[in-house]
Amino acid sequence: MKILIVEDDGGIAALLERGLSRHGLDCEIAETGEEALSHLGQRRYDAMVLDRMLPRLDGMEVLRRRPCKVPVLMLSALGTLEDRIEGLDAGADDYLVKPFDMAEVISRLNAIMRRGGNGDRGDILRAGDLEIVLTTFRASRCGKPLHLNKKEFALLAELMRNTDRPMTRKMLIEAVWGYSFEPTTNIIESNMSRLRSKLVAGGGPDPIETARGFGYVLRTVHDA
Repeated sequence: MKILIVEDDGGIAALLERGLSRHGLDCEIAETGEEALSHLGQRRYDAMVLDRMLPRLDGMEVLRRRPCKVPVLMLSALGTLEDRIEGLDAGADDYLVKPFDMAEVISRLNAIMRRGGNGDRGDILRAGDLEIVLTTFRASRCGKPLHLNKKEFALLAELMRNTDRPMTRKMLIEAVWGYSFEPTTNIIESNMSRLRSKLVAGGGPDPIETARGFGYVLRTVHDA
């Protein structure tokens, strides 16, 4: 699991990195809001620990501008009820007041990742570096938009709901086209070919594998 720590205090950032690393989490540190947005635009994270009071671009603005819906634990010395509500309303998944206990940071991070990790989170599906919003038909890879037609979008959504599980041609046809039989045309192959080309153009390797004689499987790919 990859965590982005956004903290301008070097001592606190190092403390968080040590504590999270001991629990098997892979951490990267950004010291400014601008640096955080740059990281978020280039790779996928499973969660972000975000300091509210950053120089220039503060944590609230980072929340508003983030290119993808990564789960966020906001940390701040501002601890009134109004402060906490402001942070949560701005988009934080949880809010923890400084000084904090490392065990509580771990517990809260695990909770928001369970709610917002890979898989179905309400109208959002995530798998590796892919994200789609079902209600608005938006898809992205590594934070960059993918321009898919409706069938390509539906195919990707079905594969993401079944990440790392092979899907037969028949299963995909029933889910996307509503047919209870396999048509004689190459309807799956042609749409899948276009989808895969667009995914590769979006950055990174092709996450869809052909399971010969069976169908297709979406593998979880994280941006390196």
